[in-house]
Amino acid sequence: MAQITKDTIIADILDLAPESAPLFHGIGMHCLGCAMASGETLGEACEVHGVDFDEFYEQLKEYVKE
Repeated sequence: MAQITKDTIIADILDLAPESAPLFHGIGMHCLGCAMASGETLGEACEVHGVDFDEFYEQLKEYVKE
């Protein structure tokens, strides 16, 4: 998997794996093209949306391959 951590910007993840967008929609993050997505980290998004980072990360690994 590409090097993704809690500090990775969501827009960067979407650049690597645009097909992961439904996963973000599933946690209530519907505005993936907005300013927040280009500045918010994965850890921040999980915290704001009340999602366990480790669980989300495991799901995200299905979309992001090296």
